[in-house]
Amino acid sequence: MNKSVATSPVETRAWMRIRWPWICPLSGHPIDAKLALGFAITFVLAFAIVCPNIGVADEPANVENPNIIFILADDMGFNQIGAYGDTPIKTPHLDRLAAQGIRFTNAYAGNTVCSPSRVSLFTGRDGRLMANNSNKVQLADIDVTMAHVLKHAGYDTALFGKYSIGSQMGVTDPLAMGFDTWFGMYSILEGHRQYPSILWRDGRKLRITENEGGKKGAYAQELFTQEAIDYIIQDHENPFFVMLAFSSPHAELAAPDEFVKPYESQFEETPYSGMTTGEPSDQYAWYYPEPVTRPRATLAGMVTALDAYVGEIVDALQERGIADNTLIIFTSDNGPHDEGGGDPDFFRAAAPYKGMKRDLFDGGIHVPMIVHWPAKIKAGRVDDTPWAFADVLPTFADIASVSLNSVPRVKTNGTSIYPLLCDVPAPIAERTLYWEFGKQVGDPNSGVVGEVFQAARRGKWKAVRYGLDQPTELFDLQSDPGETTDLSYQHSDLHQEFVSLFEKYQD
Repeated sequence: MNKSVATSPVETRAWMRIRWPWICPLSGHPIDAKLALGFAITFVLAFAIVCPNIGVADEPANVENPNIIFILADDMGFNQIGAYGDTPIKTPHLDRLAAQGIRFTNAYAGNTVCSPSRVSLFTGRDGRLMANNSNKVQLADIDVTMAHVLKHAGYDTALFGKYSIGSQMGVTDPLAMGFDTWFGMYSILEGHRQYPSILWRDGRKLRITENEGGKKGAYAQELFTQEAIDYIIQDHENPFFVMLAFSSPHAELAAPDEFVKPYESQFEETPYSGMTTGEPSDQYAWYYPEPVTRPRATLAGMVTALDAYVGEIVDALQERGIADNTLIIFTSDNGPHDEGGGDPDFFRAAAPYKGMKRDLFDGGIHVPMIVHWPAKIKAGRVDDTPWAFADVLPTFADIASVSLNSVPRVKTNGTSIYPLLCDVPAPIAERTLYWEFGKQVGDPNSGVVGEVFQAARRGKWKAVRYGLDQPTELFDLQSDPGETTDLSYQHSDLHQEFVSLFEKYQD
């Protein structure tokens, strides 16, 4: 296993000051400072002519900051992309990106549900630095986001899709959190609709008339993609950062027919009745009341639709001639869901891991992570370094040559993984990753925390505690990725280290 964590590659430059006396290298006698400077310049120029490649062999020809596109799926499991396993779902465009870039096999979301995972991603903090690890958490007005950090490097910034982590317009909306422009879903409940009648642009509410009165004329993910493409193909004087945050394959289950029809005869189906019988068919039916005749085909079609939209993004970059120095990252905010007719067990959506969304077993937090950057990554490879969402902000800072010491109020405990984003990666030091989840009582969006789950990973070892009054279990993920065999008694000293960690942060 490639164990890592990074020291920052961002260079700090110190100017040399000339002090008398300087010593002539030929005579050994003191010489004037100006004469010494002239000698030094002559020597450096001569050396550069004789040895032009010394010290720059690993630098790319194009040293400009790359464009960055971060694509975030909603509730997509580790095994729902072809490149990661045995799914029957077709994802040719993502598979191609994985084959040409880096397919990370031990990447983790910030949490097991939407909001705390996204706050972790935006701010570069894991559960140890977050005051609220429930699904009600939002950004605070003093928070510094990865968009803010990239603005320090002169980036143009845009967000398309689901936001859901800041409800105070002008205080914690996307424009206040570092984005120059945004289009999409503002609140967390808006993200439950694939054919929304309301979306937002730069703080203004928009009617989507194609979807009013129960019509399904404008698919949200397609709208987000087209807005992102329109932005990408504009003339930009600066590098750009685009966050494309899909609200799929999160329920409700719905997608255009062109993506669902190819799967309609592939699976045995149990229709999802929602609220059509007058009684909720499951605990989520109040949020997803419409029936779905073929839920398995629909969910598969939703994933394939996202794949197609990612392909359109790549095509736009290529047509614009900027694909080579554009960094694309694709991942998911947490593990797969069982809402609105979703059936993660049927698709083995989190395989080979145990659990799903709302679990801190790996099935709830271990996510696909594909990184594609032709200017730096010339050959496809697989990397098994453990890392998590909190590492994204410091990584972007390194990529853009921003010293976080120069960014007011930034507070992160993530580690840059920039040394891994090349063909000859530099290992990063082993560390402990941490998650904490405040699970709501009853209704999954009640806002009342009933149980607190904790998990941590160091190297191959993973510890999980399902409740503050519950025992801490210890697993060897290398030999037991499904977290089936508790090794607490066999490794009591290591187990106690994790117990102490959990007790330290349980409040």
